[in-house]
Amino acid sequence: MPDATTGLWPWAQQMLQLLWPATVETLWMVLPSALGATLLGLPLGVLLVILAPGQVAENRPLHQVLSWGVNAGRSFPFIILMVAVIPFTRAVVGTTIGTAAAIVPLTIAAIPFVARLAESSLLEVDSGLVEAALAMGATPLQVVRKVLLPEALPSLILGSTLTVITLVGYSAMAGAIGGGGLGDLAIRYGYMRFQTDVMVVTVVVLIALVQVLQVMGDGLSRALYRRRSG
Repeated sequence: MPDATTGLWPWAQQMLQLLWPATVETLWMVLPSALGATLLGLPLGVLLVILAPGQVAENRPLHQVLSWGVNAGRSFPFIILMVAVIPFTRAVVGTTIGTAAAIVPLTIAAIPFVARLAESSLLEVDSGLVEAALAMGATPLQVVRKVLLPEALPSLILGSTLTVITLVGYSAMAGAIGGGGLGDLAIRYGYMRFQTDVMVVTVVVLIALVQVLQVMGDGLSRALYRRRSG
């Protein structure tokens, strides 16, 4: 903490030197992980919807297998998952520590989460729109592309925002195994070196980061909803 000998400005400079690279590392872990999880989880969520009983491409056995797999993936505590996928992480990025290595388990952990969020969003689409598209001869793929995804887009954006915020929390846990970022900063300085000021400021930065991400996601979702309604 700043005192009479050091002053506030040198303390603030020291905090900035610690927090800025840690914040950049956190974003570098979270944003690619969220993108990768969305690219893999969204199609999985679509399949969970269209293969379900009574849907456009009903396939009960395959739906049950996919649903079980997603539930199994969601049941893994993240700290255990990070350790379990160490061989795969090493094979993909060549190392098991650092920011790049943390992206692998973060992505894997978020895929089933994204799939369930996407499934929930797509199921909110008015079934009458789907039935109308089918009556006009649309294929299941066309129903997905022309009806389900466009209609559910505002809700999907909110789901993506929730995913990114969840990954911010996961990235803090990644610091426990040398993943870098704000979590690593809080552990190394705030916990191990008993620097309470670093711990407090790190928590404040994490809260601010989550708030900014939430506001951005909410704003984009509302803009898309107004554009669709207008």
